[in-house]
Amino acid sequence: MNNQLKIYNTLSGKKEVFEPLVEGRVGMYVCGPTVYSDVHLGNCRTFVSFDVIYRYLLHKGYKVRYVRNITDVGHLEGDIDTGAEDKISKKARLEQLEPMEIAHKYTLGFHQMMDVFNTLSPSIEPRATGHILEQIEMVQKIVDNGFGYVINGSVYFDTVKFAEEKEVYGQLSGRKLDDLLAETRDLKKQDEKRHPSDFAIWIKADPSHLMRWNSPWSIGFPGWHLECSAMSTKYLGSTFDIHGGGGDLKFPHHENEVAQNFGACNCAPARYWMHGNMLLMNGKKMSKSDGNTITPQQLFTGESPHVTKGFTPMAIRFFMLQSHYRSTLDLTDEALKAAEKGYNRLMESYQNLMNLDAVVDSTKENQELNTKIKSLLEQVYHNLDDDFNCPRALASLFELVPVINSLSNKQLDISELNSVVLQSLKDNFRSIIFDIFGLKEEDNPGGENEVTDQLMGLILQLRQQARAEKNWSMADTIRDSLQVAGIEVKDDKDGSSWSLKK
Repeated sequence: MNNQLKIYNTLSGKKEVFEPLVEGRVGMYVCGPTVYSDVHLGNCRTFVSFDVIYRYLLHKGYKVRYVRNITDVGHLEGDIDTGAEDKISKKARLEQLEPMEIAHKYTLGFHQMMDVFNTLSPSIEPRATGHILEQIEMVQKIVDNGFGYVINGSVYFDTVKFAEEKEVYGQLSGRKLDDLLAETRDLKKQDEKRHPSDFAIWIKADPSHLMRWNSPWSIGFPGWHLECSAMSTKYLGSTFDIHGGGGDLKFPHHENEVAQNFGACNCAPARYWMHGNMLLMNGKKMSKSDGNTITPQQLFTGESPHVTKGFTPMAIRFFMLQSHYRSTLDLTDEALKAAEKGYNRLMESYQNLMNLDAVVDSTKENQELNTKIKSLLEQVYHNLDDDFNCPRALASLFELVPVINSLSNKQLDISELNSVVLQSLKDNFRSIIFDIFGLKEEDNPGGENEVTDQLMGLILQLRQQARAEKNWSMADTIRDSLQVAGIEVKDDKDGSSWSLKK
């Protein structure tokens, strides 16, 4: 089952056979969170996606150095180079705390959420504030190579000169300098720059700025894009295998990373660029301004108008696995409920499988059955080797579920199954679910929550029957009794639903 792994490379716009720089080893850098607020659910999806990628590379036998940074300085409001405040500094000022208190608080929260979703820790998790010297050194190299210029204590990257000499700027994102000129024309304080598309790699701090360091150019702080260039190359080398992140980082963040690396060492940072797609909700982009948003905690508790109940972390992780990392994922109450049922069904099937005992040296082996099991297992790995296609891998895995359940309830004769094939099925089923997909058995999967759902479904069915018979007194009594118990019933044209009272 050791097929060739293919990865969709954003840089080339096609799938490519993965060939690491060093045989048997992989260097992978993924852009981590900016720790000025609680981690967004869309970011959780990105980190779960790259967790599966990390897990599968390990499963294939690679020794992986996985680097994921913590941005605790330099990420500006609106991502504008000048005239804007660092997000962490702004939050510190609002809460009357030190910036490092803010960074520490939300870094802890991020780690806790990653644990809840059962993601593996990266090999190295560097912080931007811990690598100021490396960033200053990289800025100096860029200036020395003629691709940076200093104005009023700030240092800017010369994109026009770089584009003319290197002909790589815009290859990753597909942007052109003429487009960038139109996009940046209206931004504030562009007068310092030679060209509106130039970006700051060192920013002179104004007197009120809380996070500041000495440099050859001014007391200031590094540009946001610089940290990833400095830290990825420090721990993975000037050129490494994989650079990943959310699709929203493709431009300007990743495009500018490429420029900075070429500007400093005349070499491309990563050979394979991977980008995850966004998480939608009810078919639309998540937005706080129009109320179309939900936090991970609200998903767990069900305390949101967008869901009718709470969902366990593994049900949510399973939901995330049902869409390819390069595809959008639409979060709806119905999709989450379906994912919960799918997760519970998978865990039940796993338990059934572990309780099966093969008949040794059976003379009744069913060649078709044995071949089907081996073929479906191979298909799971084939799909994962095709750019980590989790949805198709899950589909192949679920084709094994009725086979397992039929063996468990004796609709299929266990003596027809080769003992070696059964052991392979057990080993691979366990490895796929837990080691690769990163799922785990929860305390009560399919237990209390499912029983509650079934009981409430029965109660609402009885109430609906009373309404149909125009027994309004009985219908109201059921509704009022549930309300006393802390359960709200909502009636609409599609029927009735319930939720815990807020």
